[in-house]
Amino acid sequence: METLFEKPHRRLNLLTGEHVLVSPHRTKRPWLGMVDAAPAAGRPPYDPGCYLCPGNERAGGARNPAYTETFVFDNDYAALLPGAGPETFERGRLLRAETERGLCRVLCYSPRHDLTLGNMESAALRKVVDAWTDQYAELGALPFIRHVQIFENNGAMMGASNPHPHGQIWAEEQIPNEPAKETDRQLRHWQSEKSCLLCEYLDVEDSQQERIVCRNDSFTVLVPFWAVWPYETMLLSRAHRGALPDFTEKERDDLADILPRLIRAYDRIFDAPFPYSMGFHQRPTDGGQHPEWHFHAHFFPPLLRSTTIRKFMVGYELLAQPQRDITPESAAERLKYLVK
Repeated sequence: METLFEKPHRRLNLLTGEHVLVSPHRTKRPWLGMVDAAPAAGRPPYDPGCYLCPGNERAGGARNPAYTETFVFDNDYAALLPGAGPETFERGRLLRAETERGLCRVLCYSPRHDLTLGNMESAALRKVVDAWTDQYAELGALPFIRHVQIFENNGAMMGASNPHPHGQIWAEEQIPNEPAKETDRQLRHWQSEKSCLLCEYLDVEDSQQERIVCRNDSFTVLVPFWAVWPYETMLLSRAHRGALPDFTEKERDDLADILPRLIRAYDRIFDAPFPYSMGFHQRPTDGGQHPEWHFHAHFFPPLLRSTTIRKFMVGYELLAQPQRDITPESAAERLKYLVK
């Protein structure tokens, strides 16, 4: 490893143009910060008090059908509404607001209350991949939707309100901040270099082999060179694909194969259910072709050194820039030996 990586240094995030401060010498410091309770393990296959289990009444009063595979419904407490607007607020040149239309849906991965993406059977997980694909296509086809964000918060530490295996799909009128940054950076590279930014980056990672965690025929999981969270990873399609509907049947199978391998590796880090937020980034649905866009997923787990010690984004991170202690290379080294 280069000597630079043993000293405090900044790394450039290719997708956002922002920097992260890496401070590897700080891993020796004692920890006197907040300690969370370890996550509870073990759940029943069906919970009569769960508002996402089949046949149960949801928090908003509707009753779930007796579903046997995946189940999608409009969020009872949606953050976005399709009928909002159009209205604007302006005060001089500095204060501006506008209504934002959209839809929010919940996708239950399985009727089983005790499963996660990490322990679902491949055939069932393939149905989840198909449901993600269908939702992206359906919502993205609406004339006022320009971005579809598929994501999951796993674990109470990440704000998940229910442990039943589920994720969310938010579709909205404007492209949100992070995908907008990534669109801009990928487009600039496409226009200046006549090539895909993430295809080139994946070639670099393939040649170095320092940060790759696992891969199959269609996807690679790696700790990005610019990772912020202790065990952050990024999943990239090996072929240049812009969105889920572009995948072949084989690629859909391979996505269903590699996701649980990564999540089980996360669970093995501290021998416990591992909390994380994950989401897919794919081309906008604004009517453009977006040849610059390369499909990828981000995994952001907060745990640092045990099931009870996590990283917080406070102080310097909020006021200056992201910072991490363990290097992305050491995180990748630990993760890849836990993949089975």
